[in-house]
Amino acid sequence: MTSVVYMVAGMSSRFGGRVKQFAQVGINGETLIEVSMKQAIKTGFDKIIFIVGEKTETLFKEKFGNKYCEIPIFYAKQDFDANERDKPWGTCDAVVSAKEVICENFVVCNGDDIYGENSFKILHDWLSKNNSCATLGFELGKVVPEKGSVNRAVYETDKENNVLGLNEVIGIEKSKMGEMNLSENTLCSMNIFALTKSTLPLLEKKLQEFKSTHKGDRKSECYLPTELSNLIKQKKISLKLLPTPDSWIGITNPEDEEVVRKKLAE
Repeated sequence: MTSVVYMVAGMSSRFGGRVKQFAQVGINGETLIEVSMKQAIKTGFDKIIFIVGEKTETLFKEKFGNKYCEIPIFYAKQDFDANERDKPWGTCDAVVSAKEVICENFVVCNGDDIYGENSFKILHDWLSKNNSCATLGFELGKVVPEKGSVNRAVYETDKENNVLGLNEVIGIEKSKMGEMNLSENTLCSMNIFALTKSTLPLLEKKLQEFKSTHKGDRKSECYLPTELSNLIKQKKISLKLLPTPDSWIGITNPEDEEVVRKKLAE
């Protein structure tokens, strides 16, 4: 059994309180998350896990319940103490929050991104044949919006496409990529990883170390790509960077909704 795990805990302030995963972008009115789920289950995933938050838990449970296209859905909640924190502890914390329902190898990804059916198949097949982790690389020039800034983890690899590290770059603007020593062809992560179940306790330990180091910090986040990179450098996991023929599509800003609709209608 292999599960697909969606991180859907947060609600973007850019969208005025709306859940952007529910934006209707499919040609038949499917929501963004439904487009992605249909791609995933076509490739053989037999379990869906939503990592929800305080504001999204009820919304997702009301919309999807415990099954989607006969595939069972499980929920994990990413909590944080609002008296001590302004936000959750980040994407590494999200994955660790789901440890009780992740009982198998899994692919974890963002719920507001569309990665393509081939992308899901590549990672699903990798986990079926290998007891190691893998990921996909996307060209930076194609995943940075024309306006605004984003954060992306940039890959460092060897000649065999083994990942040597991921460097989280904050505040990338398309017009300033050259100033940041980045190019259009730089391969970056879009937070989709095929991980073995044995990775979870390693990530949990990294998270505990991060929380200890940042005790009292209300905003620092423990990023999944960063902690995977740390595990790679400590030779505790290996991560293969795999090519995909698919293009990434996602919603970063409200104006991206129409762009996504047009691309899916092509």
